[in-house]
Amino acid sequence: MALSLDPEIAQALAPMAGAMADATPPAVGDIAARRAMWEPIIGAAGTAQPIPDDVKTSEHHTTADDGARITMRWYTKDGAAPGPAVLFFHGGGYIFGHIDLFDGPVSRYVSASGVPMLSVEYRRAPEHPFPAPLEDAYSALRWLHAHAAELGVDRDRIGVMGDSAGGGMAAGLTILARERGGPKIARQILIMPMLDDRTTTPDSHIAPYLLWSYDDSLTAWPALLGEAAGGPGVPATAAPARLEDATGLPPAYIEVGQLDVFRDEDAAYATKLSRAGVPVEFHLHPGAPHEFDSIAFTSDVARRAITDRIRVLTSI
Repeated sequence: MALSLDPEIAQALAPMAGAMADATPPAVGDIAARRAMWEPIIGAAGTAQPIPDDVKTSEHHTTADDGARITMRWYTKDGAAPGPAVLFFHGGGYIFGHIDLFDGPVSRYVSASGVPMLSVEYRRAPEHPFPAPLEDAYSALRWLHAHAAELGVDRDRIGVMGDSAGGGMAAGLTILARERGGPKIARQILIMPMLDDRTTTPDSHIAPYLLWSYDDSLTAWPALLGEAAGGPGVPATAAPARLEDATGLPPAYIEVGQLDVFRDEDAAYATKLSRAGVPVEFHLHPGAPHEFDSIAFTSDVARRAITDRIRVLTSI
């Protein structure tokens, strides 16, 4: 029996699939075309579901070591008790997306879990290649720890979360924080994370169902890493799949669809963490492509995935 889309996801994708079939995919290296194509889709997906009215936001800023000013958006639920908090990094292959496009998903996580989140407007490649985005993330982590008391946050219960490239950044940040001796990260929640710059060999079984393609990866990784992409000198803080020793990293929740370019690297990362004694919860969703949860949000598999994420958020 061959791999195939989950029927509910296939139904949700049908209108988009027709439009995509008639469109010429952007060429490898064409970042502007990817931004023009994907950002409207992300924005539409983010507002396709109701945005909760019990979540408030406030804007904050910090400064990276190179002097760059970083915008951060703090989401809190009315009446939530002091406790954990999560640093959130949006997806977009490191080359597109910004926090405004993810207001909907972040607000829904906060409303459902009661856990406040700090969404970070990290700088994007290729204008700002590695390590700039990760250093932005680290600066935001330090800011949240420094302001924990006034925000009602327990410093020992700060997690990191992200989807796609944001998941890769969350994973990379846990490695960087370990290297630098803190600040402490209590949990890493990695949603279909982008972890390995060496994933370039197409899998014919999943190729017909890909939303994020191999060509997209062949564009995004060189934008982030330059000529080093795919070579021997890439650090694990940039591509966490390169990690050799996972000892001491925070407990991880990892999920990915079976029809996702990142499937194998995510499964391998879950195994690598497990072999180092890191507690791991791993989900492989059959019939699910990249970003299935935002496109087919009424599907059973998406509902189960969101329920699992909320459960993990509340357990930090």
